Amino acid sequence: MLRAGVRGRKVKIMERVVFVYTTYPSIVEAERAGRALVEQRLCACVNILPGMISHYWWQGALERGEEVVMIIKTRSSLAGQVSTAVKEMHSYATPAILVIPIESVDRGYLDWLMAETAPAAKA
Repeated sequence: MLRAGVRGRKVKIMERVVFVYTTYPSIVEAERAGRALVEQRLCACVNILPGMISHYWWQGALERGEEVVMIIKTRSSLAGQVSTAVKEMHSYATPAILVIPIESVDRGYLDWLMAETAPAAKA
């Protein structure tokens, strides 16, 4: 990404990495959604962590649920598309979707993540 800098020179701006945090009611649903996100190149990787217990208010009642955490690793410019895709594939009426900016990323990992989420080249 380029933008005009001081004295009209082009300055390369590095896109930021974000994590999109969400939860699912089952490992099966999380894996289905995670695979789809990676296949669509909306993210480079998803981490699925089963075995979470949640306590929360829902429609006036205190609930307890067993859930699966998913951490979606992507570039900041794709966070909106990731959020939309998660909502479309999710069984919850109101899924948790939190976009978390990442302060620092190893250069090699950053290069890999950006390459895996780059738009497809036009043929």
